[in-house]
Amino acid sequence: MTVDTVSLFLALLAVVAELATAAAIVLAVGGRFSPPLHRLGEQAGQAVAPSALALAATVATVCMAGSLYFSEVAHFPPCHLCWLQRFCMYPLVPVLWIAVWRRAGGVAPFAAAVAFVGACISTYHVALEHHPEWESSVCDPKNPCTLIWVKRLGYLTIPTMALSGFALIVTLLAVSRAGDRLAASEPDRSDVHGLR
Repeated sequence: MTVDTVSLFLALLAVVAELATAAAIVLAVGGRFSPPLHRLGEQAGQAVAPSALALAATVATVCMAGSLYFSEVAHFPPCHLCWLQRFCMYPLVPVLWIAVWRRAGGVAPFAAAVAFVGACISTYHVALEHHPEWESSVCDPKNPCTLIWVKRLGYLTIPTMALSGFALIVTLLAVSRAGDRLAASEPDRSDVHGLR
């Protein structure tokens, strides 16, 4: 596969991540004002919550694989800000998969905090791409943070794709946590059936 094909595939995955995140935000915010949206949000949350942690781990894995493809196969050297985003994304892969394996949903707030920091770095990186004059001495002049290696669908660069991944991970971890809280608040149905 060519770099163009892979970058287009990753860009399309980023669009899916953005749409899913936007839908979750609309349902969460709109559900506070609209009963139908509230019901729809609850149904969507109940459908996604059982697999949300595994989905977040999958998103982190795809993001890590994509960044390694760009640096190791396409030979796009990561800048300083790319490395900082990797420092946030890469640890999420083993942490989230171990959490899935051990059914340790309690890790979600800590993983979400790391993903949020990564999203902030990605946001700054995207802003730098639009305003190269903001670049500081933190960036390497030989490999500037403003250098755009990939631009798909008119706006998706590597930092934008990373931001999309971080945003979806935070969203999925929030859904997972909400599902855990809902499950903990429900009465134990096995006891109810045992009484009959």
